[in-house]
Amino acid sequence: MWRVAFVGQDREKVEPLALELGEQGYRTAVCLPGEMTMALADGPRPDAVVVDVTSTNGAVGLPDLLHDIRDTATAPTIVLIREEQLPAYEPPPGIDDFLVFPATAGELAARVRQLLQRQHAHLEGNNKLCCGDLVINLASREVFLAGRSVTLAYKEYELLRFLLSNPDTVFTREALLSRVWGYDFYGGSRTVDVHVRRLRTKIEDARHSFIETVRNVGYRFRPSPPPTETANRSPGLTQV
Repeated sequence: MWRVAFVGQDREKVEPLALELGEQGYRTAVCLPGEMTMALADGPRPDAVVVDVTSTNGAVGLPDLLHDIRDTATAPTIVLIREEQLPAYEPPPGIDDFLVFPATAGELAARVRQLLQRQHAHLEGNNKLCCGDLVINLASREVFLAGRSVTLAYKEYELLRFLLSNPDTVFTREALLSRVWGYDFYGGSRTVDVHVRRLRTKIEDARHSFIETVRNVGYRFRPSPPPTETANRSPGLTQV
């Protein structure tokens, strides 16, 4: 039975959702932020954590709370957020998904199930996906850029893995939601833009550019440099 821990400033707000999730076969617990570290240290480790920020501006105290969670439990983390908070919402590192509140237990269960099934999927061998300096070790789920380890949130990794597995293919935001998230996202396609933006800050710099925005369409992974960069290369050099 999967364990899901709910944490937030307003226990009464998330308790009904936790109870409904419990009726679907999940073991749930609800606690305040100050109780989280102690609850995780003394009790069974949760398989997923749901953080309610609907009573805040969407970010207050969240990085510190996530740090405490990561110290005691390595689990996919979902944020509950109000729709009006979305325009100013910038998910901090460690967030794997977010869900617009109020939400149904069925929708939350689907999110949790997707995260956990993918996290526990068995990966055979030491397969790798590579593009120049960018390397994904599919067996260990590690990402490296020019030999440097890159820490990605769960959904950032899944998005990168999918795009790198389908180079030069343009995907609409709706297609990415379906193929990577695996469900119809209530908050709209903005979640794709948010995750692409965060992913770019982690794997792109002055020398590396991988994800291309196709205006009015979506995104694609570009396995080779743009023509202007290719033209500036020395004729005696080839890209490995």
